[in-house]
Amino acid sequence: MDGIDMALHAPARLQIAALLAKVSEMEFAKLRELVQVSDSVLSKHLAALVDEGYVDLRKASLGGRQRTWASLTRAGHRALEAHVAALRAIVAHLPVAAE
Repeated sequence: MDGIDMALHAPARLQIAALLAKVSEMEFAKLRELVQVSDSVLSKHLAALVDEGYVDLRKASLGGRQRTWASLTRAGHRALEAHVAALRAIVAHLPVAAE
């Protein structure tokens, strides 16, 4: 499957990348809330995306607590665009559903 990126294939990872593509960065708790997963599940998915070079993590103190911020890298943006284009190509032949 040309263009399908297995690092982005998991629905939660695709959702994470899509959310991060809309902003310069997002705090871990907000991302967890939007993706609707546990801390440990989000951490695993972020680690996989970091390993691919698609996401950068930044730690900073906010309100006396250590917070983690995630951002999509340029490579992540390119990979997301290619993955979405490949998905669109797969379904391009399907008829448009009648409303």
